[in-house]
Amino acid sequence: MALTPGKLYHSISEVSDHFNVAPSLLRYWESEFSTIKPKRNAKGTRFYTEKDIKEIGRIFLLVKEKGFTLQGAKNRIKKNKPKVNSDLQVIEKLENIKEFLTMLKHNL
Repeated sequence: MALTPGKLYHSISEVSDHFNVAPSLLRYWESEFSTIKPKRNAKGTRFYTEKDIKEIGRIFLLVKEKGFTLQGAKNRIKKNKPKVNSDLQVIEKLENIKEFLTMLKHNL
């Protein structure tokens, strides 16, 4: 599921669906990575900004796709954030191409 572009805040369910992970994993990563800081309302409901989602994307790439441990992901982000961002951008572009090709296939 793609996140709605231009939307300022996304719920934990939207973000967990986007990354295909459990909401509890996002809450855990929030406790492990100080760079994920969702806004909260009076009830404590989390609302993720684009900055939070980009950080979750970096962590997801390293932990879920490349097999890093959490400590390894923290070290890699701290040591070489531009490389991680570059890898993330390439993956996003490839996913967009895949989505476009799938749409073309369905329209044939």
